[in-house]
Amino acid sequence: MNKANFPHQHTAHCESGVMSTMLKAQGIELNEAMVFGLAHALTFVYLPIIKISGMPLISYRMPPRSIIKNVCKALGIKLKIQKFSTALLGQQALDQALAEQKLVGLQTSVFWLPYFPPEMRFHFNAHNLLVYGKQQHEYLISDPVFESVQRCNEEDLQKARFAKGALASKGLMYYLDSKPEQLPELATLIHQAIRKNAKQMLAPLFFVGVKGICSVAKSIEKLATSKKPEKYKKLYLGHIVRMQEEIGTGGAGFRYLYAYFLEQAADICQQPAYQQASEQMTAIGDQWRQFASLCVKQCRKPTEQGYDEIAVFLRKIAEQEELLWRSLKNVSN
Repeated sequence: MNKANFPHQHTAHCESGVMSTMLKAQGIELNEAMVFGLAHALTFVYLPIIKISGMPLISYRMPPRSIIKNVCKALGIKLKIQKFSTALLGQQALDQALAEQKLVGLQTSVFWLPYFPPEMRFHFNAHNLLVYGKQQHEYLISDPVFESVQRCNEEDLQKARFAKGALASKGLMYYLDSKPEQLPELATLIHQAIRKNAKQMLAPLFFVGVKGICSVAKSIEKLATSKKPEKYKKLYLGHIVRMQEEIGTGGAGFRYLYAYFLEQAADICQQPAYQQASEQMTAIGDQWRQFASLCVKQCRKPTEQGYDEIAVFLRKIAEQEELLWRSLKNVSN
């Protein structure tokens, strides 16, 4: 991959940013928000039986690799994905792909990437980045979290690719294998993606979508009468905020991203209702930020009524999201 024509991008989210960059390198001009929307990646999941640092798993987007796979499937692009039994095989495959001038995506652990500032490193094994070349023992990295390209030595990248723990990638690498001569009509893909996203958010399951948001509100409400120590309650609220604001782009950030997708959809599909929905989604993103602020305030200065106030606020967000997604479902049919 020639650095002179390599389109490094600084984006909001790693997986959608990586895919947008990969596609642009192939002459397919889709920005990050359009990639995110076409992958119907926005969701909400609350899984108390799965623990992250002892706390329930809360996610605001579809699982890792879903954006990569869903966008390629929608566009009719063949994707080559590989995992490896050993680190040596993973490195050999990466070096071979680079020798063939491939732009290679990797799933890595943030903790082992030395170009990250120490305060940004934590054990998260689903960070996506691109490798576009190698010079001696250093890989040339396009990481969407950073404004400019980076370098990473062989040993550190191997550690990042083969880190153990939750979401361990086993050296996962991927690249675009081939694309169709003619891409599907974008307006049709947009309508389909919005329908699928609405179905996800309106799913009749207590742990998914709007109902999942209500389940989290209920769990916060229970903290008011819980016999658990105050330290646990603070950790619980802090965990929710971290999952929302620090892991990936989080609840509010993903909604701003989807709002931009809807704004583009309104123009491409000539559908004013999508523009209205974009504005509503932006307002909902603002409310998610306010929710996070309420949680932080309660952690710093706990009050008996604070948990109930947070739960009530979160239920209002759920109500607005339900109205919005039902409207989008109707418009996209």
